[in-house]
Amino acid sequence: MIDGVTVTPLRQFMDERGKVMHMLRADSPVFQSFGEIYFSTVHPGAIKGWHIHKRMVLNYAVPHGHIKFVLYDDRDGSPTKGEIQEIFQGPESYSLVTVPPLVWSGFKGIGTETAIVANCASIAHDPDEIDRMDPFDPRIPYDWALKHR
Repeated sequence: MIDGVTVTPLRQFMDERGKVMHMLRADSPVFQSFGEIYFSTVHPGAIKGWHIHKRMVLNYAVPHGHIKFVLYDDRDGSPTKGEIQEIFQGPESYSLVTVPPLVWSGFKGIGTETAIVANCASIAHDPDEIDRMDPFDPRIPYDWALKHR
């Protein structure tokens, strides 16, 4: 696991009417501050990444559909420098992934339906604090192809 990344299982409460899916509370150990919450969709097979935030803490949950969320640590001095972490998210593996600043991230839609990705970010969007890189840039040693393990 990449240093500073936290995966928190989330609760779902279901009955015959539907369900409630928790995401993040102000009294959670991973909560730092509220900047904004937004939703992103990703179609099956599509990749959104790579991106890195200089100050923002990400808090991702996937209430609908499925993604492969991939992280790469290239922080100087980090005990996990050079490591890749894959996290599969969706309603069956419902979790909150908290990502500190300066860790590269991206995600790929998997399965058969468009996924909804929620991010409760620690700061409001600021285009000057994010950098982006092509998902196939060789500086990040990751292959987005389906893996048959």
